[in-house]
Amino acid sequence: MELSERKKKILRAVVERYIQTAEPIGSKALQELTDLNVSSATIRNELADLTELGYLEQPHTSAGRIPSPKGYRLYVNELMEEQRLSLEETKQINDALHLKMRELDKVIDQAGRMVSQLTNYPAFALAGNPRRPTIKRFDLILVDSASFIAVVMTDGNLVKNKLFRLPTDLSEPQLQLLTTLLNTAFVGKTLDQLTPELMRVAEHAAGGSYGLISLVVSFAMEVLDSLENSSVYTAGTSHILDHPEYQDVGKAQKLMTYLSEDRALAQSLALPALNDDGAKILIGPENVAEELKDSSVVLASYDIGDGMKGVIGVVGPTRMDYAKVAAKLSYVADGLSKLFGTPELPPAEPAKDKKEE
Repeated sequence: MELSERKKKILRAVVERYIQTAEPIGSKALQELTDLNVSSATIRNELADLTELGYLEQPHTSAGRIPSPKGYRLYVNELMEEQRLSLEETKQINDALHLKMRELDKVIDQAGRMVSQLTNYPAFALAGNPRRPTIKRFDLILVDSASFIAVVMTDGNLVKNKLFRLPTDLSEPQLQLLTTLLNTAFVGKTLDQLTPELMRVAEHAAGGSYGLISLVVSFAMEVLDSLENSSVYTAGTSHILDHPEYQDVGKAQKLMTYLSEDRALAQSLALPALNDDGAKILIGPENVAEELKDSSVVLASYDIGDGMKGVIGVVGPTRMDYAKVAAKLSYVADGLSKLFGTPELPPAEPAKDKKEE
């Protein structure tokens, strides 16, 4: 059933008021908030119709109305105004994205913390690879005669290094030879291809050389294994307690445990968004995980380059300011895409001219 413009205006007012106050709203308050020029009785009838249609709920018989998941969904799809960030907000995001450390995991972790601070909701971030990662390059750096640093770069430009200490001396020419062999035999191989290749090399390499090769390849396998089992970085889980919907300790603890410990579930929540563009909003029962049935999730994906994508998102009550959260997440995701691709960050946008909400 298509709602009338008056019903839509009332529904929008209920949602936006509830987002601000977390309190049910009645017909008299709505009459003051809207410019409908109709009586309080007419608004009561419209509220009753919206409740019967499933867009609103009435917590108690004498209380006002609050939005239902169906009401939030209509608001997100049709009634919500797109918001632009203020110059101060865009500067805050850009400053946080200009990090000196460009290692993928550090950037993603920092981005998640920043989003949690910006929204006052728990946030999570991860990188996912739609294809199997491989090693792009090996570099071995001699520290002294008994130690060297192995540097591996993946095809997604993730760089990891590890210091190895040896019981015997190693010369620079030996190290260069090992570097050449590693870049000849083990580049472009997926995790499950490295072990067979290592066994093949064992048939031809001298005992001492094979031991060093095995050390470095084992390190490369650890790096690839960590990429195939992407970590989910969470931040600000305690923000759940800031919202009245989670004053029930049991309910809050259940959600905080889900976000902090059950990484497999969090990852399964985010990975479907890897192929989506723009912000994705899941309201209450639309979430697959049982722990999120009374909460909403806003997600945005970003490009890392070389076939890799990531997801950043927040979890909070269904009484969430979806427009503001989606605008901030989309801007952060766009900034991350540009950060990994080029040094250029998205331009600051002036705040949208509109009446104070």
